[in-house]
Amino acid sequence: MLLSGSLRAGSSNEVMLRTAREVAPPGVRAVRYTGLADLPHFNPDDDTDPLPAPVTGLRAAIAEADALLICTPEYAGTLPGSFKNLLDWTVGGTEIGDKPSAWVTAAAPGRGGGAAATLRTVLGYTGAAIVDEACVHLPVDRAQVDEAGVITDPGVRARLAETITRLLDAVGG
Repeated sequence: MLLSGSLRAGSSNEVMLRTAREVAPPGVRAVRYTGLADLPHFNPDDDTDPLPAPVTGLRAAIAEADALLICTPEYAGTLPGSFKNLLDWTVGGTEIGDKPSAWVTAAAPGRGGGAAATLRTVLGYTGAAIVDEACVHLPVDRAQVDEAGVITDPGVRARLAETITRLLDAVGG
């Protein structure tokens, strides 16, 4: 499952995840979660049955996935509020527990470390199985993005494909 931490349709994170769908190994169904903007603000009082419908959808999508690949921007040195909200809704569930998870940082060199550190902390609370060798920094060069919003650089595409393979290797192991 592909999770974007950005609400912007043209963000570097969306570009990375569109590219991930293209470079995923044959037979891999790379599904992108699209309900980030629909999630209600997290409130522990609402984290009970029946859950709000968008939360039920999120948790079901995560439960169905074999692995999670996340690409999120960094805002003010940490995760964007909307994506932290998504993750907060997963803490009370068991869907991420032991699920192989990794992230790709698409930020410019020297940026994105705060978001990655926060992501590692929050995923730790969910019990995710973080696949360190699949957590990479692949900056997006806008000059190498085509009109469909996909990265064309063969080196970046190869590294992204390798990252996905490493994540998938953890599914079987």
